[in-house]
Amino acid sequence: GSFSSDEVIRKRLLIDGDGAGDDRRINLLVKSFIKWCNSGSQEEGYLQYQRMLSTLSQCEFSMGKTLLVYDMNLREMENYEKIYKDIGKHEKIIAAAHEKISECKKQILQAKRIRKNRQEYDALAKVIQHHPDRHETLKQLEALGKELQNLSHIKENVEDKLELRRKQFHVLLSTIHELQQTLENDEKLSEAEESQETQMEAEAKQ
Repeated sequence: GSFSSDEVIRKRLLIDGDGAGDDRRINLLVKSFIKWCNSGSQEEGYLQYQRMLSTLSQCEFSMGKTLLVYDMNLREMENYEKIYKDIGKHEKIIAAAHEKISECKKQILQAKRIRKNRQEYDALAKVIQHHPDRHETLKQLEALGKELQNLSHIKENVEDKLELRRKQFHVLLSTIHELQQTLENDEKLSEAEESQETQMEAEAKQ
């Protein structure tokens, strides 16, 4: 009489677990209690008492199993939420990598133009060397030499950046592959645990 109807329903659902017949055990327990109260002999009362203890043990075991499954499901949900967050992070990393690749392509085109210009400057320098008496041409050659030096530095920086982006992209692809492998292993482990739990429940029913 001290429990509300909602509490009684909640506790009956918890005890009944996955519907393995524990509600029937509760009814059996009530009947055993009534028989125990109305038992005539001490031997009959002791027998009913043992039956009640047995039924209580079965109900407590089922409750424990239900709570374990509930806790396991909570942990599984937390694990999946973490995986979804990790996937979101990796998607951002992939998008950033695509941007870096696009930038590297532009830098490669720039490096090709620099190389072409250098070849033209070398050819022009050879022509100028054949006319050392032209003062103005020598000034142009000096200016072109400085520009060529600056372009060479730019080319080296672009090539260094490109090599770094290639290494970063390789690490990113390796990380994504490991994440996919982890997700596949988690799925296989979850299927194995469900199969084992189903087998255990079948054995328990027998």
